[in-house]
Amino acid sequence: MTAAASGTAKVTLPAGDQILIEREFAAPAHLVWRAVTEPDLVRRWWHANRGEVLSCEIDLRVGGKWRYVAKPFEGEEFAFYGEFLEIVPNETIVQTEIFAPFPDHGTTNTMTLSESGGVTTLRTLVQHQTTEARDMHVGSGMESGMQAAVDLLEQVAILLR
Repeated sequence: MTAAASGTAKVTLPAGDQILIEREFAAPAHLVWRAVTEPDLVRRWWHANRGEVLSCEIDLRVGGKWRYVAKPFEGEEFAFYGEFLEIVPNETIVQTEIFAPFPDHGTTNTMTLSESGGVTTLRTLVQHQTTEARDMHVGSGMESGMQAAVDLLEQVAILLR
């Protein structure tokens, strides 16, 4: 069963070293929270219909680690990993994120959820170390995969009702 996506994520560049991603979901914040923090649920959307998630580990506590490994239909497997710096259940996660092939270009990501009338707005501010690293991220083609992933994320959250 699938649900129609409620929108498209908006990607902006608020500062020379930042990416801001904003998207509304037709689901309450506590269900979006579950979909982004429970490994079995993350496995359902993080692949963005471009392959499979081989591993999803989440130790959801300050100082806890996370790691996702995926393999595209065509291509080599890759991993992202990091550490949780701040957690406010159903509202905020601040975490580091490292793309394994570029360990020196990690980011700090701040995800916030705000709900109004059963609709949740997810905002993720990606703080890069340099403008060059931000531009490399933006130029990587990440946006098309991210759009597909958040469409699936919304479907997972809606189906949790």
